[in-house]
Amino acid sequence: MADQQSPTLPTEETPDLPQDKKGRRKKLFIIFGVVLVVIAALVLAWQLIFAWRSVSTDNAYVGADVAQVTPLVSAPVSAVLVEDTQHVKKGDVLVRMDDSDARLALQQAEAQLAQARRRFRQTAATGQSLDARSTARQADIRAAQAQVDAAKANFDKARVDYDRRKALAANGAVSGDELTSATNALQTAQANLSLAQAQLAQMKATKNSAQSDAAANRALTSGTTIDTNPDVEAARAARDKAQLDLDRMVIRAPISGVIAQRKVQIGEQVAAGKPLMSIVPTGRLYVDANFKEGQLTSVRAGQPVELTSDLYGGDVVYHGKVVGLGGGTGAAFALIPAQNATGNWIKVVQRLPVRVALDPKELKAHPLRVGLSMEATVDVSGQ
Repeated sequence: MADQQSPTLPTEETPDLPQDKKGRRKKLFIIFGVVLVVIAALVLAWQLIFAWRSVSTDNAYVGADVAQVTPLVSAPVSAVLVEDTQHVKKGDVLVRMDDSDARLALQQAEAQLAQARRRFRQTAATGQSLDARSTARQADIRAAQAQVDAAKANFDKARVDYDRRKALAANGAVSGDELTSATNALQTAQANLSLAQAQLAQMKATKNSAQSDAAANRALTSGTTIDTNPDVEAARAARDKAQLDLDRMVIRAPISGVIAQRKVQIGEQVAAGKPLMSIVPTGRLYVDANFKEGQLTSVRAGQPVELTSDLYGGDVVYHGKVVGLGGGTGAAFALIPAQNATGNWIKVVQRLPVRVALDPKELKAHPLRVGLSMEATVDVSGQ
């Protein structure tokens, strides 16, 4: 019994373990609170010192000046050579249309041009003929004038003979037969003179008519050649229009880009102006960043912009610049604008689109597509 040891009782030096854990936990909470205060202070300092240097928004989307491919003439489609998502270069053939009617129209226009050229040559030749006829009429006038002069001389001689015999007949020196012969000769000479004068007048009228015809013909060809004649030029313009319509039977890409919204099918009868497809110029994209109206105080054209895309994440940063600010908010240009003059009006913060140009080299390295979401940060420190 004496050798049996009694159990050891705790002394006052033994530490109270639960109380020690509470103390350490309290210290950790204090340290954590201090860290939070320091972080908040740093964030506040960053806001006060650096945040004013930029404005950001995630309400930004990729856009482009999409080219609409439309035919300029009406015809059936004979071949479609592209598909959606296909990349094309400027000048590549997209669609071919049946050109049978266009070829016939071109042949008809070429025939009309040849006829116009022939008519001009014929008119020019007719003018020369009319000039020669006018010259010939002048010779006829001279001959008629000579006949008038001869008839007048005969008339004067016949009148002198008649007057002499008439005077002698009163004394009985000339018989009645001689006086009758002289009278008949005078009347014949008078008739011949009148006929010669009429023929002269007719020759002069014929000459005037020939000169008028020649002048009218010269008016058709004066100051022009076979290439500058109005009728020939009109026929040539019709031929060129027919050739242009034939060339337009082959529709080519107006820009380089990616095919989108292809709607045309082989055999379809398309009308002029009907949209067939769109081409998105992926190398010339831009971003429309919609900033709140309170963020636009310091935004100016030419300021640098950093952008990130949801497609690539924050690892790829695009560098652009502000091109300009929109002329109105989205609400102002909406299909049904808001009517704020109502009794239940509630103020809504408006957003204004800011156009940002992208670097083509960066777009080539990391392509984007129209409509993708972007986050834009404008550096306004250099305002």
